[in-house]
Amino acid sequence: MNRLADETSPYLLQHAENPVDWFPWGEEALERARAEDKPILLSIGYAACHWCHVMAHESFENAETAALMNERFVNVKVDREERPDLDSLYMDAVVAMTGHGGWPMTVFLLPSGEPFLGGTYFPPESRHGLPAFGQLLVAVSDAYRDRRADVARQAGALVDALKESAAISPSADPLTESLLGEAARGLARQFDPEWGGFGRAPKFPPASTLEFLLRRHRANDEEALAMVTRTLDGMAAGGMYDLLGGGFHRYSVDEQWLVPHFEKMLYDNALLVPVYLHAWLVTGEKRYRAVANATLDYLVRELRLPEGGFASAQDADTDGIEGLTFTWTADEGVPAELLQPFEHGRSILRGELDEELKRRLFELREQRPKPLRDDKAVAAWNGLALAALAEAGRRLDRADLVQAGRELAEFLLGPLSDANGRLYRSWRAGRARNPGYLEDYADVANGLYELHVATGELRWLQEASRLALLAVELFADEERGGFFLSPADGEQLVARKKEFDDHPTPSGNSMLAFVLLRLARIWGDDGLERRAAGVFRLIRDAIPRAPSAFGHALCALDLYLAPPRELAVIGSPKDAIARAALAGFDPNAVVAFGPSDEVPLLAGKDFVAGRPALYVCERFVCRAPITEPEELLASSA
Repeated sequence: MNRLADETSPYLLQHAENPVDWFPWGEEALERARAEDKPILLSIGYAACHWCHVMAHESFENAETAALMNERFVNVKVDREERPDLDSLYMDAVVAMTGHGGWPMTVFLLPSGEPFLGGTYFPPESRHGLPAFGQLLVAVSDAYRDRRADVARQAGALVDALKESAAISPSADPLTESLLGEAARGLARQFDPEWGGFGRAPKFPPASTLEFLLRRHRANDEEALAMVTRTLDGMAAGGMYDLLGGGFHRYSVDEQWLVPHFEKMLYDNALLVPVYLHAWLVTGEKRYRAVANATLDYLVRELRLPEGGFASAQDADTDGIEGLTFTWTADEGVPAELLQPFEHGRSILRGELDEELKRRLFELREQRPKPLRDDKAVAAWNGLALAALAEAGRRLDRADLVQAGRELAEFLLGPLSDANGRLYRSWRAGRARNPGYLEDYADVANGLYELHVATGELRWLQEASRLALLAVELFADEERGGFFLSPADGEQLVARKKEFDDHPTPSGNSMLAFVLLRLARIWGDDGLERRAAGVFRLIRDAIPRAPSAFGHALCALDLYLAPPRELAVIGSPKDAIARAALAGFDPNAVVAFGPSDEVPLLAGKDFVAGRPALYVCERFVCRAPITEPEELLASSA
């Protein structure tokens, strides 16, 4: 047993009995590398990663390979989900060196932590243009010993490039509506009109991009809605979407959304629930509401932890076979027309199932072994889940989901927070680990805001504001604008990164910009709005080149450019006037429930003759209060 046995990460624990002398990331490993003058072999992956399991079985469980690793390297294992700062930094280095990235990630570092060579999966024997892992180990070790100056130059050049990427300067060009239209046109050029989605295989669920296109539909872009509905229908047809148990697998290896990579991630499902919910509101199509409901049921049934948080993922494999739980054979009573070939004589379920057949097949499948669950709770992804539970609970009139949201919020502000109210990154088996990163604060603050709208309880709005302001304090770049991934007082790596890519999850920058804009309009704080604009200026020139990489940033920019619309509701979300005000898809409205003089938007506003009231405002200039839903309809006509 190696040094991973005391870790909390299921991914690290999977490697605790490898013959490799693994270290977790930390000063002990770096000091060992310096003392023995050995390069570091850094291996980064995550528990639900199929190819991580393959490389572990082929190489890390192999005594001969392990002996070579132990002799020539200091070996360090990292769970990318626990340490997104390390993952982001070294992934950028691998992409710079090879042109692509992925997991498992294998990076060779100087004892100082500077990368000089890297890649992803390496096979035990040479194939498909990849060197054998053992040959690579010998070659890298020999180069470190015999050509140290060359290795150091390569590392220095890489680190300089990594630092430059974090030092991008803000654009001086204006932030205008034309950016949104240009982005939508760029997405239309990438769109697959037959199957939906953007680009070719593999296809990942583009949740944030679809949210942006729903906003463009509100701006009278009919093509935008067609892209949304074609993609949502394609993803939900069966295969990537679990027709029996609800929820979405990680991605589709083909362009038809048919053959998935079978892991199920909390973050994908938490982001897809609101998209299907909003599509239902916009189109009235009940099939979208059904997908949202079934996905929520999956989250609560399979990923909810007894403490109130949610687990990170379910594995792609069951008993070492990918997709075993979710695929079928011809002799299991499934109509032949519903079976699409997969591997090893097994098939994927796709097509229209009546409720009785769905119930019978689900009960049959429940008798099978289930894939491993990574029961580590990640703050950011739980924040995304909180937003989904709160909004869906409110819109679907499901008190169970709102209550699950309350319990999740208590978990985030309890076990996942320290005594000073700062977030941890992750929690498992009673232990919280690592200081929270930018996306943790941004996503949790956004979830708490949505919980306030769902419950009307002031505490959640105040906590959202507290965490967002704390995020500004911890992560802001006062010189160039935007926000760093790691806190100013966190571990100092070879470069301090900023993240802007909204795929697969919203970047911390775009989500915090979104949250700050909402809070700015509730608190009347122009300084928070300027902070958000600082994010947009950093990515302004990149958006037209790669709009699909900035889906959530485009949603936030749409909010920034929209005329302010503030809804101050005096009463409860259950009141008729509140339900009428919040019934539709109005993504650029901000909402606060009172009465309360502690929140500027609510100050001085009260019940009208004892009746719940709605105040519709623009930059705190408010119309006369409305107490009847009919008045709201008349005022918006």
